Amino acid sequence: MNGLDLAVVGNCNFSALIDRAATVVWACLPRVDGDPVFCSLLNGGATADGFGFFEMALDGYAHSDQAYVPNTAVLRTTMRDTAGNAVQVTDCVPRFRQFGRFYRPSMLVRHIVPIAGTPRIRVRLRPASDYGARRPTISYGSNHIRYIMEPVTLRLSTDVPLTYVVDESAFRVERPLTMILGPDETLTRGIADTARDFIERSITYWREWVRYLSIPFEWQEAVIRAAITLKLCNFEETGAIVAALTTSVPEIAGSIRNWDYRYCWLRDAYFVVRALNRLGATLTMENYLGYLGNVIASSNDGRLQPVYGVGLESTLTEREQPGLIGYRGMGPVRTGNQAYAHVQHDVYGSVVMATAQSFFDQRLERIGDVSAFHQLERIGEHAVAVYDRPDAGLWEYRTIARVHTFSAAMCWAACDRLARIAERLAIPGRAAYWRAHADSLHGNIARNAWNASINSFVSYFGGADVDASLLLLHELGFLAADDPRFAATVDSVAARLKRGNFLMRYAERDDFGVPKNAFLVCTFWYVEALAALGRRNEARELFENTLAHRNHLGLMSEDIDPASGELWGNFPQTYSLVGLISAALRISKSWEDAF
Repeated sequence: MNGLDLAVVGNCNFSALIDRAATVVWACLPRVDGDPVFCSLLNGGATADGFGFFEMALDGYAHSDQAYVPNTAVLRTTMRDTAGNAVQVTDCVPRFRQFGRFYRPSMLVRHIVPIAGTPRIRVRLRPASDYGARRPTISYGSNHIRYIMEPVTLRLSTDVPLTYVVDESAFRVERPLTMILGPDETLTRGIADTARDFIERSITYWREWVRYLSIPFEWQEAVIRAAITLKLCNFEETGAIVAALTTSVPEIAGSIRNWDYRYCWLRDAYFVVRALNRLGATLTMENYLGYLGNVIASSNDGRLQPVYGVGLESTLTEREQPGLIGYRGMGPVRTGNQAYAHVQHDVYGSVVMATAQSFFDQRLERIGDVSAFHQLERIGEHAVAVYDRPDAGLWEYRTIARVHTFSAAMCWAACDRLARIAERLAIPGRAAYWRAHADSLHGNIARNAWNASINSFVSYFGGADVDASLLLLHELGFLAADDPRFAATVDSVAARLKRGNFLMRYAERDDFGVPKNAFLVCTFWYVEALAALGRRNEARELFENTLAHRNHLGLMSEDIDPASGELWGNFPQTYSLVGLISAALRISKSWEDAF
């Protein structure tokens, strides 16, 4: 069993991770980057004396089956005991339209139904606070239990006898039961009726959302699940999309590569917007563009950070949390991320390329205008000024600074897209200005990042190493697919970074040693590069192999052990999901050719 065999349920405000045995092991409040009230994922699991989980323990547990209600974020877990008794748990975080807006409370609805024999379960509801360091004060009334913590108080409304919950007694499940955990508010209807209504309306919402996706002919289930999960990584209140829902799941077993990914990296903007646009998920895309617009507006001089908080916070001080021992005991557990203070020049291209969508897509409510273009020009000026200066690069080296090829190419992309936008807006003077900059940058990058001795573009100016970001030079528009330098670079990257059927980010020693696990999105980048070169059969085979290494519900983390196939890194990983979607759209048979 993979340690990251987890499900995600959520509503774009609140999310929870649930393991195969229907135990909630991770959930943060009051928002995605907040205190984890359920934190056992990073604290040894659901143990007898532990805290930070919401368990439905089946007596005599033998095995379970788990699946989403098709095309939804509603989860069903069927657990069976050694005597043949079985119980099904349906988990739903409500999301549906109500009163002209989306209803998305910080609430988990759990519906328990006996489906064979008379199963016995034991409910253990043990929230924690202050990153596992504090326990709640408990009080209860006739049909609810209050878990009083800082900064939130949770209320469990249930038709399970409260004594069984408080005492954690095993009891027989002879009829459907309901547990609604959420804000400290009284329900306006009966518990069972509320749960039934919330589950049914949430199922309807998600199925309707999926119906309007522009999915490929092949690999539809994989793309739909990735799209729903990507949507759950969207903090809808501000439009931000977090890199992952967790912190400190190690990239590699036993390493200290434990980072907090519950923030919004601007480099993800281009990839996320590109994928959402191709799927037709325009509302999520537009909300994200609104978030980026606020980031741009807050930068008076055009200077940008690589990462911001979901509420536009610019300071994300990195700290260790001693109250949690770490994933499988592999600490430290970190909050915040030092990357906010890094110099990473690719961010300028990321923001311009993502925002460029608003100038060309007539479906959007807010179409880019001349004023918005002039705001973007400040970003472009900064890209021109820094493209050939050292930075930490997209891999976020902490003590290594070089003129990274990808960063420079993204600065070129900023100028290139600004020229295209100016042409769209019929501002010929500005179009010529930005085209001249783009041509100048392109020539300089091509001279300094090409290594003739190894017949390849390299990771940094004047270097001899390669990294997986070079696979994107065609995708960015920097190189044509038929440019022999692109084919040579793809071959060079594969020769140096391919480990079995997966690609490393890079192979050189970094701040923490030599990387051992592969970065999943890099394999998807390689798939797309192969397809661009006309090597479609090879691309399809590699794509199928990567899909086979998703967890049992079709979800992916950041990293994978290329030898064992075990998933590592924060979960679920936005980059990996976007890579899956983009690669599937690139290599699938067309609908027209399929019939």
